[in-house]
Amino acid sequence: MSNMSNRALFSLVALLVACSLLLVNSQFHARRLFIELERAQLRQKELETEWAQLQLEQSLLAKHARIDSMARSSLNMAPPGPGRTQYMKYMTLGGP
Repeated sequence: MSNMSNRALFSLVALLVACSLLLVNSQFHARRLFIELERAQLRQKELETEWAQLQLEQSLLAKHARIDSMARSSLNMAPPGPGRTQYMKYMTLGGP
């Protein structure tokens, strides 16, 4: 073989090695991104579950019967009786 064909063969081998290394690097990067994506999706599911639990807890805490019960027991509150109720008349502007 001539000197020119040896250089061409060496160049092709070097190019093949470089392409192989770039491919390995690319696959490694893709795997790392895929793992990161899976972790993010798992975290998303955890947060969605937590959000649903918080919404349920909020709805339970905001029920009228619970608020009434807590007001009576913890704060010693009672509904106002007729003697403590005041009614206001509706009046329009410019009239009696």
